[in-house]
Order: sequence, then C-alpha cells, then structure tokens
Amino acid sequence: MKTEFTPEQLADPDLARANKILRSCVHCGFCTATCPTFLIRGDELDSPRGRIYLMKEMLETGRPADEKTVMHIDRCLGCLACMTTCPSGVHYAHLLEIGKAHIEATYRRPWRDRALRWMLAKIVPHAGRFRLAMRGARIARPFRALMPDARLRAMLEIAPPALPPVSRNDQAQVFAPTGAKRARVALMIGCAQRALNTDINDATIRLLRRAGCEVVIPKDFGCCGAMTLHMGRDNEGRATARAAIASLIAADRESPLDAVIINTSGCGTTIKDYGHMFPDDPDAARVSALAKDVTEFFEVFGLPEVTPKAARVAYHSACSLQHGQQVKTAPKTLLSQAGFTVVEPENPHLCCGSAGTYNLLQPELSGALKSRKLATLAATKPEIIAAGNIGCMVQIGSGTETPVVHTVELLDWATGGPKPAALSA
Repeated sequence: MKTEFTPEQLADPDLARANKILRSCVHCGFCTATCPTFLIRGDELDSPRGRIYLMKEMLETGRPADEKTVMHIDRCLGCLACMTTCPSGVHYAHLLEIGKAHIEATYRRPWRDRALRWMLAKIVPHAGRFRLAMRGARIARPFRALMPDARLRAMLEIAPPALPPVSRNDQAQVFAPTGAKRARVALMIGCAQRALNTDINDATIRLLRRAGCEVVIPKDFGCCGAMTLHMGRDNEGRATARAAIASLIAADRESPLDAVIINTSGCGTTIKDYGHMFPDDPDAARVSALAKDVTEFFEVFGLPEVTPKAARVAYHSACSLQHGQQVKTAPKTLLSQAGFTVVEPENPHLCCGSAGTYNLLQPELSGALKSRKLATLAATKPEIIAAGNIGCMVQIGSGTETPVVHTVELLDWATGGPKPAALSA
C-alpha cells in the first residue's frame, strides 16, 4: 500500500511504525473472509481492509478522528483472525493500537460513552473493585429492562448469580512443588478472573506443583494492562504494564524464573508483546520471552501422571490464544492426553463476541456472535465446554446449560485434582 507520510511525521516513532505496517498491506482482501464483523454486517468499512484505509487516511492527514471512523474502529473486536489469514504479515494489532490511541487523543466521545469507558477502566483491572461492582450488578439485574442504555443492560446480563469467596492464593507467596523441583515459575493471577472464578488459579497452582514446579505469586502483581490498552488508554495501559514488568523482574532477580505462566489468554497476548511495547527495555524483553500460556508450557514440560477421564469436551479456542499467540494445538493435545474426547465447533476461528469489554461496549454485535458460537458448540453435543480465557467462559456460559470450564481445570482433575465445581453443580 502506498503511503504519503511526510519526513516530519515519520520522526514520530508511532507513525513510522504505522507507515511500515500500512506498506506491507497489498489490498488482497483475504482478511475479510475471516472477519466476524464483516461476516455479520457485510460492510467493507467493518472489515480489516476497510479499517486499515480509515486509519491510513486519519493518520496521514493528522486530522482528528471523526464519528464515522470511530464507529467502524470501535466495532473491531481485535480478535486478530485477520492476522492469521493475512499472507503478507500485516501486523494489524499494532496498527489498531496506534489508531485507537489517536482516537482517544483527538476525539471527544458522547458523555455516556466517556462515562462508561472511564468506569470500565477504573473498575475491571482491579479485582476488589470489580468484585464490588459485580455484587451491585447482581442486585440490579432484575431491573435491567428499565436501563436506558443497551450497554448497561448488557453489563447486568452477564453479572454472575454468585461470586466465589476470595482465594488465599491471590496473595504474594511461594508454593513449593509437591515432588522433586523441576522448574521455578511465576503465575499471572490476573484481575477480573480473580473476582469471577478463583478455581482457575487454584487449579493452575495445583497442576504446576504436581508437575514439580515452584510457583511464585510475585508481590504487587495483578493487571497486565491489556484492557486499558485495548480501549486506547495508552498511558494507563503502559503504566500498568510497567508495574507488571517490575513485579516479575523482582521475582526473577531473586531467583531466575523458567517461565511466566498465564491462564488468561487475553493477558498472554499483551504480555508477550511487552518487548514490542518497550523496545529499549531489556526487562520487558525478558518478561515477553518467559511468557507462556499454561497449555503451551505443559505441551513441552509434560503433564503429571494422568488418570484418564471419559467425557466429550467441545474445545472453544479463544481468539487471543489461537490468533494473538498462535497457540492452536496444545490445549487439544493435552485434553486428549488426559483422556477426554475433544471436538471443535464449526468455524472455530470466529470470535464468541466477548473480546475484553466488547460485549459491554458493542452488545448488539457481540450478541449476534454469541448466538452463532452457541449454536455451533451445541451442534457438537458436548458434555463439557472448555476454554482458555475467562471472558469467553463468561460469554458462552451465560447462554448455555452445558458446564463451561477452563482447560486447566480439566487437566488438574485428570492428574489428581478435584472435579471442577461447574461439573459437580
């Protein structure tokens, strides 16, 4: 793609990066075939190629973002299916990051939109605040039909009927392996996940210890910055990322880490990108190099002794795992090793509509994608649905009676851990 940035513009590192990405696009349109929003709306501007043109024009001219551009960029899930499909290696994720930051810097959103985004940024990345918000949402849920804004109704719709008690594993501490020590790893405990489902971290810790890992929960380690970064709040996201890097590096310097284990794939995509985010920071590069999805780690490290479990499991591949991190076979391989019969829904590359805060900010499109995903999952006739991301689990779980559990819970169960609570219920 031909670009016309001036030399003065290219002195800006972000614009120089955008120029390089734009020039790699050859207009082929392969990305439209796998874009969920294009499949629903059929509008070129709701496809990656269309959004690339919008961002190119906006960034080249240096003009403030307008309402039309913002609408189409906001409709992007950031699922990155386009990057898996693209034959030219266009790094759409990084271009989208630059485009969103420009929007937030130059466009004044309607006050309701500003208020909602501010609230999400100040609540969701903080587990304690998010827990309180979910309790309030649970109380207000019976009155959701009275809410004037569809987005507020969507927030109440996904509020869980109950919240788990706070886990003692959330505190900074070190868990010794249950057998001979084979590795020392840090666990990313997350933010929203700690409020919504404490079983995931608990199962991960048990599985790692059983496999011979010393598990470190670093001091002051929480949010990775993904959510605020995806909303274009660049300064907030980077500050949170810096704090996460500092926390992990402190643990690494105390005694070298063999891996940073991540069981929320949305976080994993961001943490693996820290080296790009802070190109001159060796600590950021070190953390990115250590980052491993829990299934990616165990595919190489090996599971503890397995007692096979017989159940039909529909595996939902989170976009951030299959497209963002290109981890596609490890979860299915491990589940099969654990004795489960693994099936996949039709069009597994398509997003379920969760996409971080997308199901709250774009409820109509999110709802259409959710219905599509639920139908394809149901067609596999599963006994269990497994996923590797808490956002997908909440999205899918709110529309089905089939138990939805994290992949690591099933692996923990098959290697000596307790039966997942969702299955017992």
